[in-house]
Amino acid sequence: MLEINKPVTAFQLPSTSGKVFSLSEKLGKNLVIYFYPKDNTPGCTTEGENFRDNFDAFESLNCEIVGVSRDSIKSHENFKAKMKFPFELLSDVDETACQQFDVIKMKNMYGKQVRGIERSTFVIDTNGILKHAWRGVKVPGHVEEVLAFVKML
Repeated sequence: MLEINKPVTAFQLPSTSGKVFSLSEKLGKNLVIYFYPKDNTPGCTTEGENFRDNFDAFESLNCEIVGVSRDSIKSHENFKAKMKFPFELLSDVDETACQQFDVIKMKNMYGKQVRGIERSTFVIDTNGILKHAWRGVKVPGHVEEVLAFVKML
C-alpha cells in the first residue's frame, strides 16, 4: 500500500515513443504520475493539455510527467500526437500500476456501476519517495496545484 514519505515500489509499463517506462530509472528526478480514465475524452484531454501547457515549468524543476490509463499504446500514440503532448503516456492494460496506486474504483456512468480509473495524481521525489497524492481529482486548477507543490520540493 502506498504511503506518503515512503518509497514507491518500482514498476515497468509500456510507454509511447516505443519505450518502456521504469520507475527505478527515474531516480534523480521528481516525477508526476497522473492516472486518467480514458484517451480522447473531454476531462482527460483538458487535464493532459494543462500538463502540456505547464510542461516547461515542471521541466525547469527537474520534474518529469507521465500519464497512465488502461488504453492501448496505439490509442496513446494517437492521443499524444493529436494533443502534442511532450510527455510519455503509459499503457496499463493489466492494471499493474493502477492496482499499486489503488486508483481502480466503482463509478457511476449513465446510471450503471462500472469499474474504472479514479482521476488521481502522485508526486514522487528524486529518491523515489511518495510526497503527495491527489485522489478524485477535479481538472480545473489541478495542474497549477501540482506545480505549486513541486516548487516546494
